[in-house]
Amino acid sequence: MLDTATYTPRLKIAYKDSIRAALKEEFGYKNEMMIPKLEKIVLNIGCGRAAVKDSKKAKSAQADLTAIAGQKAVTTVAKNSIAGFRVREGMPMGAKVTLRGDRMYEFLDRLITIAMPRIRDFRGIPGTSFDGRGNYAMGIKEHIVFPEIDFDKVDEPWGLDIVFATTAKTDAEAKALLKAFNMPFAN
Repeated sequence: MLDTATYTPRLKIAYKDSIRAALKEEFGYKNEMMIPKLEKIVLNIGCGRAAVKDSKKAKSAQADLTAIAGQKAVTTVAKNSIAGFRVREGMPMGAKVTLRGDRMYEFLDRLITIAMPRIRDFRGIPGTSFDGRGNYAMGIKEHIVFPEIDFDKVDEPWGLDIVFATTAKTDAEAKALLKAFNMPFAN
């Protein structure tokens, strides 16, 4: 186990030492507090029809997401009953986790350096998935690209949604911030 009192994530150090200065110079910020930073990363696995047929699927997704994030994932439940899909209100449908601080930087580092290169036919992520307010959303088709997941014990490969929430005001600022973290944008 890492000694968290003395350990600081590599990307957090890079942000403080070089990325902040580069962003300040590129966008001409007058104040240090204007420089955009990564606020949180939200991970989500939705089980969909598999959870309707077998309630253990949501527990499996929660366990896998907990292993990936290094932090306990929360089970998400259906808000409304939908008879056509056989979904009842309160039925477990997936899992989510919100990462902040050191765990957020550690996850980002593992995502960029380990998981993304393991994706089949990977040519970069689209640079167009910003929401207009400086947040970026992406998806991974199979969660088994993370080394924390034992491929032999996986009953079903889940899709994984990842949302990067930043303090940037525009998409250009957010893209520059994520590019500084070596995010492999295709365009």
